[in-house]
Amino acid sequence: MSVSYRYLRLKFAAAGLLPTSKVGRIAWYVLALDVLLFALQKLFGLLKLSFGEGLGGWVSFLSFVAILLFLVLAFRWVKAKMLWRLRNRLIVTYVFIGVIPVVLLVALALGSFYLFAGQFATFIVTTGLDSELMSLEAANSAITQQVAAQMQRGSSSGAIALEGVRQADQNWADRQICIWLGKQVILNSTPTGDTSSAPDLPPHVAKGFRGIVRDHEKLYLRALQVVRVGGQTMLVLSSEPFDQHMLEHLAANLGEISLYANGLSLRRVEASQRKAGKQASSEDSQNTITLSKPEGDYVLDTGKEDLQPAYTAGTVPPPTRQMDRMVKFPTTVSVVNWQTGDTLNPALISVQTRLSKLYRRLFGALGEFAPAVEYGLLFVAIFFAIIEVIALIVGTRLTRTVTRAVAQLYDATKHINRGDFSHRIPVKSTDQIATLANSFNSMTASLERLIEEQKEKQRLENELVIAQEVQSQLFPHQVSDLASLEVHGFCRPARTVSGDYYDFLTLDTERLVLAVGDISGKGISAALLMATIHSAVRAYSLQDIPALREPMAVGAATGPGMMLASQLHSLDVSPAALLSLLNHQLYESTPAEKYATLFLGIYNGADRKLTYSNGGHLPPIVMSEDGGIRRLDCGGTVVGLFERVSYEESSVQLRPGEIFVAYSDGVTEPENDFGEFGEHRLIELVRENRELPLARISEIVTAAVDDWIGANEQPDDVTLVLARAR
Repeated sequence: MSVSYRYLRLKFAAAGLLPTSKVGRIAWYVLALDVLLFALQKLFGLLKLSFGEGLGGWVSFLSFVAILLFLVLAFRWVKAKMLWRLRNRLIVTYVFIGVIPVVLLVALALGSFYLFAGQFATFIVTTGLDSELMSLEAANSAITQQVAAQMQRGSSSGAIALEGVRQADQNWADRQICIWLGKQVILNSTPTGDTSSAPDLPPHVAKGFRGIVRDHEKLYLRALQVVRVGGQTMLVLSSEPFDQHMLEHLAANLGEISLYANGLSLRRVEASQRKAGKQASSEDSQNTITLSKPEGDYVLDTGKEDLQPAYTAGTVPPPTRQMDRMVKFPTTVSVVNWQTGDTLNPALISVQTRLSKLYRRLFGALGEFAPAVEYGLLFVAIFFAIIEVIALIVGTRLTRTVTRAVAQLYDATKHINRGDFSHRIPVKSTDQIATLANSFNSMTASLERLIEEQKEKQRLENELVIAQEVQSQLFPHQVSDLASLEVHGFCRPARTVSGDYYDFLTLDTERLVLAVGDISGKGISAALLMATIHSAVRAYSLQDIPALREPMAVGAATGPGMMLASQLHSLDVSPAALLSLLNHQLYESTPAEKYATLFLGIYNGADRKLTYSNGGHLPPIVMSEDGGIRRLDCGGTVVGLFERVSYEESSVQLRPGEIFVAYSDGVTEPENDFGEFGEHRLIELVRENRELPLARISEIVTAAVDDWIGANEQPDDVTLVLARAR
């Protein structure tokens, strides 16, 4: 039993039907449960048991869930199998980049074209209405001038003239002309000849008016003009019904126009209603449209019942060709209530026409050039289609080129993974892919060399670590303070090894040598020169000058070395003499560009005197108890740069409580956005913390330098030497 089960699992796994993911296992469990319930439903149906009816809903629900889960699994399988190859991925990419955007742009263009056609159709109708209103206003101006001239001549034949115009001009057939002089009606010309009643003049039109109005549930186009005649106010009102006749005039050579005079209303949305807008019923949301006006937001309510047209004129023209689609588009026109002046009940105009009609109206002014424009647009569309097909073909061929190169690279990486660095990719072209193949071939040739270089680099790093350990032993670790002087030194390299130098050398119970220096450059060369100076200072200081009688002590058997040794034959140990010896040794034994700055001082505790000489180093300072400072700048130029250099020396008295501060340029020269750290900040830090132990003062100064540098790399070695008389 277990063997057959294991065999079936292997078969299903080989066919890819064995569920390995959580979604797959859930899908198979749901399918099995669905099949079981379906079988029970059929069984209960055969046995005519009522339990089967209750299982139908569960079977449908589980079937839907199973179908959804298997669709997810199918998508994952297609993604894993079909999109594993780069070629398939590129084809899908081209579809999404090249085909789908074109389809979307075409759909957007067609939608925009339809909206433009609808807007243009309604624009024709609204423009016709505006033309009628302008005609009424122009007629008012003409009538006003005529009546004013007749009144000046004392004639009253205005009504007869209007009747003549009404009979001669068909546009005047349905117009009503009313004239008021003051509050008296002097003329009321109607199409029916009934002059007994004139429209009321509401207060809101006292300064003139032009627009569509609703008067006694009927729509009119009205224009009112107010002028002064003979010291009195004359009002001329032209009114024309907005009815079937006018719609037929507007629909001529356009299509079918329907006028919905009633059923629409505008409701202003208050702030409280906007906050509670999410609680509105779905029925209200289906029958309202939100409009934004300068005075606030309004809701256009179309009512719960379907709108019925008051008038319909014209017919939809037949199509002239297969692509001559019908365009149906509505628009609203503002309607003023004649009695109240509000505009809360607009009218709706729906236009149905053909693209060919709109085309003729739009390009009618072009005359014989219209077909040329049409053929030009068709040519552009065909040209774009050809370009799209060519782009797809070129993209497919380029895809094959790229995928072939990727397959070769993939095969080459497997060779490299096995350690076969002799494998090369065949190059048969001169494009960027060929350059990539050449680069890969060059990379395989360089890998072995890079591995050797890495080993060499590791060896050098190990040697640098050893050099760092050796150099750290050169700095004094345990310093024996004198009875009248305590000292402290600190050095932090900018790189692995340092080019700065400091040393404390006890000559006897009362004398101490202080040395602070900075070697030019950084790295190993500076560290080697630092070790040379360290050894020379200690040798010359401990052996005393009489030991220098042999010429070889200064590195020369004849010439200038012999002369210098004979000159120093009878000298005592002094900082200036030591600097002269060091300068000669470094000049003779180092390259021309190598030099160092060096401060040497010998402190004698018997008389509390510091004798020093400064070889081009930043002048140390002595800070008195009251905060005053003295700079120790007596000496000469740098050490090792010139052949014959003499150095001066000087002495300073160190009174109890005074602090000696020597430093390198790594303390004062670091910069940030505010400039250099500077000697002034160093002095202030020492002055503020002078009562603290020397080691603590050193920590405060170096921490301040680190804060000044910030996240930037430390530019130079940081060295600080402190001494305090006691």
